[in-house]
Amino acid sequence: MHVSIIPDDLRHYANTTGTEISQNPDFRRTNSFSPTPSEINFFTMLASVSNILTASLFAVAAVGSNIYRAESDSYGGDEVDALSAAGLAKLKEWTSSNPPAGNCTLENAVIRREWSAFSRQERLDYIDAVLCLQKKPPTTPTSIIPGVRSRYDDFVGTHINQTLFIHSTGNFLGWHRYYVWTYEQALRTECDYQGHQPYWNWGKYALDPVNSPLFDGSDESLSGDGSYFEHTPVGVPGAPPPFDVIVPGNGGGCVTSGPFKDMVVALGPIAGTLDGVTANPTPDGLSYNPRCLRRDISENAAVSTRTNATVSLLTTHDNISDFQDYMQGVFAQGILGVHGGGHFTIGGDPGGDFFTSPGDPAFWLHHANIDRIWWIWQNQDLATRQNAIAGQTHMTGDGVPTTLEDDQFFQVNAKVPKLKDLLTTLGGAGGEFCYIYQ
Repeated sequence: MHVSIIPDDLRHYANTTGTEISQNPDFRRTNSFSPTPSEINFFTMLASVSNILTASLFAVAAVGSNIYRAESDSYGGDEVDALSAAGLAKLKEWTSSNPPAGNCTLENAVIRREWSAFSRQERLDYIDAVLCLQKKPPTTPTSIIPGVRSRYDDFVGTHINQTLFIHSTGNFLGWHRYYVWTYEQALRTECDYQGHQPYWNWGKYALDPVNSPLFDGSDESLSGDGSYFEHTPVGVPGAPPPFDVIVPGNGGGCVTSGPFKDMVVALGPIAGTLDGVTANPTPDGLSYNPRCLRRDISENAAVSTRTNATVSLLTTHDNISDFQDYMQGVFAQGILGVHGGGHFTIGGDPGGDFFTSPGDPAFWLHHANIDRIWWIWQNQDLATRQNAIAGQTHMTGDGVPTTLEDDQFFQVNAKVPKLKDLLTTLGGAGGEFCYIYQ
C-alpha cells in the first residue's frame, strides 16, 4: 500500500504542470540544485495551500479545541525498550550466521543512546559540536545554493533538494538513515565531537514536551519553546475533522533560551506552516533569508508520539509498506504518525516546514529515533525485514517503483550509495555503518 501525504489538489497540480517531475522520477536528484519553473510553481503552491488551510481552520481552533491532548499514557516508558532488547537478541543470533560486512561486529558497534541518558558534559559536548558546525564555512558554493552560509546549511540544502524523493517514498527510511549518519560523522571529524548521535525517545516526554530535558531551555537542552506569537493552527491536509488541525501551542515566536537562542536560520521557508515568517526571496527557498529560530512546541502533536503509538506501529504492521506509511502518517484516517507527530511537536520555523526541517537542531534527534524504530522493527524478523522495501521514487506517487539498486543523493555531504547498502546498521554503507541502539 502506498499512502501519499500530498493532498489531491496538489497531486493534480504536480501531475498537470510538473512534466519534468512526472516524466522523469530522478529529475533534480543529482548534484544540481537548480529548480525548474514547474518545481518552483509546485513549491509555491505547497506554501499557498498550507496558508489557506491554516487560515480557514483558525475559527475551529479558536474555540479551544484540544483534540490531540491525552490525559495519560497507557504504556510504560520501557515497552519499546523491551521490544528493542528482544530484537537485539535476535540480531545477535542472526549475525552469528550472517556476519556484517567489513570489520563491524555486534561487540564493537557504536551504541547510540537517548538524550536523557547523556550526562551533563555529554550533552554540552554534543551542543558544542552542533554550534561548531554552524560556524564553519559551507562546502556548497553560493553559486549553487545562494543562501548557504555554514557547513550546517549544507545539510539543510541537501534536504531541500531531495525532499520530493525522500518523503512518502521507498527511499524515506534508507535515505534518512545515511543522512543522519553523515551528519554525525561531520560532527565527529570536523568539530572533534567524541560522542555519537543521540536520539529523542518521544514517548518519555509526550505529555509535557516543553519541560523535557530536550526543550526546557537550559544550557544543556536544545533550547526551549518560542516566545508567544499568536498564530493560526496547522492544517493537516486530507484529514477528517477533528484531526484536520493541530491547535497552536504557547510559542510560535523566536526561541529566547538555551544554546540556540542566537541561531540564524538561513534557508527557506518553502512550505511553511507558521504565520509571520519572512518569505524567501525565491520560491525554491534557496536564497539567503536570515531570521531567528522559531518554535511552537505542541502537546497536541506530541500525543501522536506516545509510547503506545510506537508500540502499535512496531507490533501491528508486519510488512514494510504499511510500517513506513503509518510511521509517516495516514492523514486520511486522522493518523499523524510518529514522524509527523515528532516534527509538529517542534513546529515553528524551520521545524514545521518539511523541506527545511533539518534547520532546527532537534531534527537530528527526532530522525535518529525514526531510524531506531525502523531498526527495532527490522530486528523482530531479520530474514524477512532486513532488505524489505516498498513504494515509489516520488512523493506524489507518480514515480517508478523503488528498487534496491536506486542511487541515493546527498550532494556535497557524502558519496552516492545505493539503497541496498543502507538497510543494515551493522556493516551497511560499504562497511561504514557500525552502530546499534540502547
